[in-house]
Amino acid sequence: MIAARETFGGTWPFKPRFFEGAGFRMHYVDEGTGDPIVCLHGEPTWGYLYRRFIPPLSVTHRVVVPDHMGFGKSETPQGREYSLRAHVDNLTKLIEALELTNITLVLQDWGGLIGSAFALRHPDRVRRLFLLNTLTGYGKAPPGLTPWFQLILNHHRAGTLGEVLGHLDVNILSIMKTQGLENLSVVDSDWLAAYRSAFPTKEDCVGAIEFPLDALLGRIRPYLEEGFPLLENLKSKPAMLAVGMKDRAIAPENQISEFKAIWPEGPVIKLRNAGHFSQEDAPDTLIALIELFIVSTR
Repeated sequence: MIAARETFGGTWPFKPRFFEGAGFRMHYVDEGTGDPIVCLHGEPTWGYLYRRFIPPLSVTHRVVVPDHMGFGKSETPQGREYSLRAHVDNLTKLIEALELTNITLVLQDWGGLIGSAFALRHPDRVRRLFLLNTLTGYGKAPPGLTPWFQLILNHHRAGTLGEVLGHLDVNILSIMKTQGLENLSVVDSDWLAAYRSAFPTKEDCVGAIEFPLDALLGRIRPYLEEGFPLLENLKSKPAMLAVGMKDRAIAPENQISEFKAIWPEGPVIKLRNAGHFSQEDAPDTLIALIELFIVSTR
């Protein structure tokens, strides 16, 4: 867990806020006023991924950026279940406590599955979904055996996955490059410290270890199956997909086919030079797309 007041050289200047209603200390940013935009990160990042999004979007909206359990400035409790169901429950408790409605969800990586599962179950709180480099889990498209999942599979079979993902304090950059980080110009000492500092010990890496195993071993399937009877709640929402076409964690063609299975008329934007972490690779383009999407679906 990163210290509450850490700003990483001023690159993360936002006031830390904490919610304990889910049984652990959950960090979130809450900036601006107006209809809420909730931005969800994935593996192995935290809210820092949205640092460039928060200032411009909070001019006209209330921007809420939580860190999932085990990531960023949130606590990493031991003995807890780090499952899709648990992460959705944590998010639900936070959103209900903040009394958020008319939400625009901005979802990347595991944020897509978490946010989509929330939207299915709470359609009254969600206005629209903006997806980037993610799957919802409800279009029945597998992530594919990308370089990222090949690495996970190889190390799981060898019994070494806990060692690879248990040392993110030293190998975070190589892991993110494997997944698809293209804009290496963002990498400096502050950037490295921001992403490394959440994982000072192997025990602090439990959330990052369990996320890909949930997908690889099919452990998320029962929870996803529970949501299929509610699929119309998702289909009824406006949605847009932006895809970093150099994604090496989730195959871009699978992202697009899964998205179109749910939202056949939903717009898809292909970002040719962006990878899995398109927030790092093409932030200005994505901010403009989010703003345009909100205006066009009012």
